[in-house]
Amino acid sequence: MTPPTPRRYAGLSGDQRSALRRESLLEAGLEVFAAAGNRGATMTAICAQAKLTERYFYESFTSRDELLQKVLDGLADEVRDAGLAALRASDGTLEQRVRHAITSFVSILTDDPRKGRVAMIESAAFEPLRTHRRAVLRGFAQMVADEATRMYGDRAWPPHQGQINGLLFVGGLAELVTAWLNDEIAITPEEIVEAATYQFISTAHR
Repeated sequence: MTPPTPRRYAGLSGDQRSALRRESLLEAGLEVFAAAGNRGATMTAICAQAKLTERYFYESFTSRDELLQKVLDGLADEVRDAGLAALRASDGTLEQRVRHAITSFVSILTDDPRKGRVAMIESAAFEPLRTHRRAVLRGFAQMVADEATRMYGDRAWPPHQGQINGLLFVGGLAELVTAWLNDEIAITPEEIVEAATYQFISTAHR
């Protein structure tokens, strides 16, 4: 006997509708968390922004904190994918590829300041997201060290020193972007890119 065909609404399967609701909640989490911070980013506020009930919230997430962590992870994936694509491009000089990678990082977090606020500021304001954010930054630092080794070969620093340099670079770049987001420093995103490119090219190898 042929199994019944799953019902579809507006041309979408149940799984597709569930995936769309999840994306709506993640987008709402980004919007509310950036605008209202930890205290304002309640489950109720996020559901209201997404125009979904709490029933649909629990379809995708176990808690408000899990949703916010997934928002942060999504931003990290976006930055990582763009940066690696630039670094591993087949055209351009090494310095040009580094500049393009740093430009992608800075642009993602400054072109849409919501993303910058969530990744750099709001996620550092409370646990457990603060600890998760530190782990994400350490992951980026290791990526920087690994890419420096791949690019510079024998001229690259030994692994331990490479990890130290990677953390200094990522931490410094994050602080520059944070200062820009908070209007604490008279600098443009383009100047951040130039400063960070010079720093990386100068310190990522012996």
